[in-house]
Amino acid sequence: MDKLTAWERLNIVHNPNRPNAYDYINGIFEHYYEMQGDRCFAEDKAITGGIATFQKLPVTILANVKGKDIEQNRRCNFSMAHPEGYRKALRLAKQAEKFKRPVICFIDTTGAFCGVDAEKRGQGQAIATNIKEFMRLKVPIISIITGEGGSGGALGLGVCDELAMLENAVYSVISPRGAASILWRDASKEKDAANTMKITAQDLLKFEVAEHIIKEPISGAHADHNMTFENIIEYLIEALKRNLKKSIAMLLKDRYNKFRKIGIFNE
Repeated sequence: MDKLTAWERLNIVHNPNRPNAYDYINGIFEHYYEMQGDRCFAEDKAITGGIATFQKLPVTILANVKGKDIEQNRRCNFSMAHPEGYRKALRLAKQAEKFKRPVICFIDTTGAFCGVDAEKRGQGQAIATNIKEFMRLKVPIISIITGEGGSGGALGLGVCDELAMLENAVYSVISPRGAASILWRDASKEKDAANTMKITAQDLLKFEVAEHIIKEPISGAHADHNMTFENIIEYLIEALKRNLKKSIAMLLKDRYNKFRKIGIFNE
């Protein structure tokens, strides 16, 4: 598995049978109660959020939703959230802070929706506000990239105390197709872009963007859902234990330092 290219991993996470948000929620948590709406405009099916228990601990879950067929993907807008999705996520994160519940995020999106209506309703501001508010949220935040972590769309749920990635997941500032369109003016070169951009979990662990890689079955998470769930459960138990024992002051300081130290470059 370590020898797979970024392009090969990208094809694995695009498998339609790969677990989606509701699979992870139902396979890992108990008593999930979904909460809808941003109290401003509408309900956004691209992000699900609510309360659940994990090993008897109350938690708040926020997750990008991908469908497994064309109709499901239409309902959740192919996991591309509108501003109301990010505002819903922030509303539930603030609620978690009030009741002292850890926040667990599952990220799987090619990016935020970039349509005209989304921009009219403040897409950029909604994501920026989430980044600002999540940075100072006074409860532990654990984020797991299960498939694609695309650009600002992923950052809206990606400010956290620990970032884990499934073994074949990718995290990028832009999709490989978008990068190819900009760099070479040729979207068909997305394979070259993917293998150049350093977007794999292994790359991001080296860059200290991610803290942990969660093992997948040999053929990918879709090959054995239960094994994948068990690996995520094992990671979450330890991650929550590490972060729940911190004082709020230490939690916020470590979160700040996590993002301040990101960045490796050559001169």
